[in-house]
Amino acid sequence: MRNVLFVASECTPFIKTGGLADVIGSLPQALREHEKMEVRVILPLYDEISPEWRSQMEHCASFDVPLGWRNQEASLYMLKHNQITYYFIENTYYFTRKGVYGYYDDGERFVFFSRAVIEALSHLDFKPDVLHAHDWQAAMSVALAKILQPLDQLKTVFTIHNIKYQGIMPLETFDDFFQLPADHIGGFEWNGMINCLKSALFHADKITTVSPSYAEEIKDSYYSEGLHPILLERAQDVVGVLNGIDTKEYNPLTDPALPVKYRSARARKTENKVAIQQKLGLPVDGEKPLYIIITRLVEQKGLHLVQHILDEFLQEDVQFIILGTGDHEFESYFSDAAYRYPDKLVTLLTFDEGLARQLYASADFFVMPSKFEPCGLAQLIALQYKTVPIVRETGGLKDTVQAFNEVTGEGNGFSFTNYNAHDLLTVLRYSLLVYHQPEQWTSLIKNVNRSQFSWKESAHEYAGLYESLKPQYV
Repeated sequence: MRNVLFVASECTPFIKTGGLADVIGSLPQALREHEKMEVRVILPLYDEISPEWRSQMEHCASFDVPLGWRNQEASLYMLKHNQITYYFIENTYYFTRKGVYGYYDDGERFVFFSRAVIEALSHLDFKPDVLHAHDWQAAMSVALAKILQPLDQLKTVFTIHNIKYQGIMPLETFDDFFQLPADHIGGFEWNGMINCLKSALFHADKITTVSPSYAEEIKDSYYSEGLHPILLERAQDVVGVLNGIDTKEYNPLTDPALPVKYRSARARKTENKVAIQQKLGLPVDGEKPLYIIITRLVEQKGLHLVQHILDEFLQEDVQFIILGTGDHEFESYFSDAAYRYPDKLVTLLTFDEGLARQLYASADFFVMPSKFEPCGLAQLIALQYKTVPIVRETGGLKDTVQAFNEVTGEGNGFSFTNYNAHDLLTVLRYSLLVYHQPEQWTSLIKNVNRSQFSWKESAHEYAGLYESLKPQYV
């Protein structure tokens, strides 16, 4: 199983709204470098993809895509970047729009994309052994690959990056968009609706999630967003493979965004802290512990917990910086808190990649008390920048952050189990205590410095998974 086609709705460096794009941008490279596999990626050609990239694309084919009772035209383009081949599906009606998601017809748009992927297979200069689709926007390509059987022996893998988003549409769209025999509706229907994500869970040869703990959590009704019955039914085919990060891209020794580059020297990291204090108007003190939150400001990220205890924690001699955008409730709360604590708290309602990296490089602690977290990349980036994570024990956070034990000296961060605000406050205060005890702090930082989450190990696991799909001949 050496040829794999990734199907996804976003990918760095072309188009990004979240962590999915980072995975699709990094994992094919790791599979090529470490497992000698040929991995290609197919994406929609959004209006948001810059002219710089478009100018490098080569037109491969144009073809009709059946979408229910009508045909839509698609064009296929190809681009090579960093030794990976990328294909792009163009349709001006569905993808010449501002932004990527959030349209009333997103379901129709991504049904079209999935069917266009299947139609494109016969136009590729490449025969995949495995079609590997990611999240609900690509899920139907798995179902359609199985039903329409465009290639002999094509195996399918589907990865759930976040089960909360499922691509739910009215039941009548089955006839309107798919025009498949009625006996196939059971593979798409869930609770009286068409559920795109469910269609992949039903049809895929293997199902993966982005961390081992999340693979177990989503079999429970609390985390599954209603899909636990089918996940329990397919439990033997569900595998958790921990995401990595691109350690070349996220490297404090070479990062051009940083005022002071470093490998692991705390003195140089402190120089970054002083620079950010000066930049953001905080009192300049390299010894003062600095906590940061870099996130979407939404409930999933545990921000209700932070709301409940922030005033109490800011009575301590600390500084706190929050970077992100999201729900009005949280934007208003953190803006008001920054007004009340001008010498201790800065709230930045924006997202700026360069500034985010400067914060990772400046901070002593990174706070991520998520309600649920399929994998989480931010805590991995924090560790890469030698910043101590403070997390709730859920999903990938549980798999990547081991609680510091002052007796044994083990652990690369701090964690708490229950979704409870005062448990968060307790662990924040404990982190402050360890910070002010040089011997314990030194032990903790040594463990942080040894933490490695490159894609190499993940690539090896995926290669093994693909290989397991080979027909077994007696």
